[in-house]
Amino acid sequence: MDDQKDDKTDDKTRIELEAATFRALVAHLRERTDVQNIDLMNLAGFCRNCLSKWYRAAAEEQGVALSDPEAREIVYGMPYDEWRKEHQKEASAEQKAAFAAAQPKH
Repeated sequence: MDDQKDDKTDDKTRIELEAATFRALVAHLRERTDVQNIDLMNLAGFCRNCLSKWYRAAAEEQGVALSDPEAREIVYGMPYDEWRKEHQKEASAEQKAAFAAAQPKH
């Protein structure tokens, strides 16, 4: 029985570490408004919108109703439309070309 308790403690610790890492990533992305979603997609294959979709999907798996706008606000720290008005810039031709070339990977 002690082994089972240790395994649960290990799972609990792992989940706490993963949650802390996610919070740090989201905080970092909120601070780095200069990094556009298209830059993230082109370099890493995911962006803030992907994170919000993954968050919503995880919520649904747990039986928690969460809309796309609510999930985006969790990731962006503000309503998505507000973030776009304040921080989103027009993508350059180079960014758009790189994104189009990478689409089969996404």
